[in-house]
Amino acid sequence: MLKVGLTGGIGSGKSEVSRRLAARGAVVVDADKIAREVVEPGTPGLAQIVAAFGEGVLRPDGALDRERLGSIVFADTEKLRILNGIVHPKVGERSEQLQREAPDDAVVVYDVPLLAENNLAPLYDVVIVVDTPDDVRLERLLRSRGMSEADARARIAAQASREDRLRIADIVIGNEGSLDQLEAQVDRVWQDLSTRASSQR
Repeated sequence: MLKVGLTGGIGSGKSEVSRRLAARGAVVVDADKIAREVVEPGTPGLAQIVAAFGEGVLRPDGALDRERLGSIVFADTEKLRILNGIVHPKVGERSEQLQREAPDDAVVVYDVPLLAENNLAPLYDVVIVVDTPDDVRLERLLRSRGMSEADARARIAAQASREDRLRIADIVIGNEGSLDQLEAQVDRVWQDLSTRASSQR
């Protein structure tokens, strides 16, 4: 089994790369998706978040109001640390379960937004960084996610710098061009990962 850490800043196109690797046969463990699952209504994770941040972070239907919680924690590093302390262990447990269920010869891609921030690179055989200039990421967040410029800049600033991410990269996928260019890069990367996985067997 080849364990691949995939990361990139918000707006870099990491999820697009993740989807394309999954389409080629990778087993994708998506930390963002798992992070949503572990705080769904009725979960211990959501109960802990309400205990830490109050009922104001819930929507009327009882689900987590992500935008409201985001506006609280991204402006306060201590509150972000508290939130991460609740969510990250639960994401880790679920990720390990998915890894145990994957075939022995699988390329397992861990889609981990905060891989650089949390010094997780040593956990993986290969680290892939989806690299996109900050100005391109900002423009994407304004256009495709409808964020305010202040909010988008705060999200970018709260994450590792581009240089910090590139420092831990074994493979870099540059994503500022077209989807066709991205597809060609993902093709080459998949061939590389498949070769590495074969040589491990």
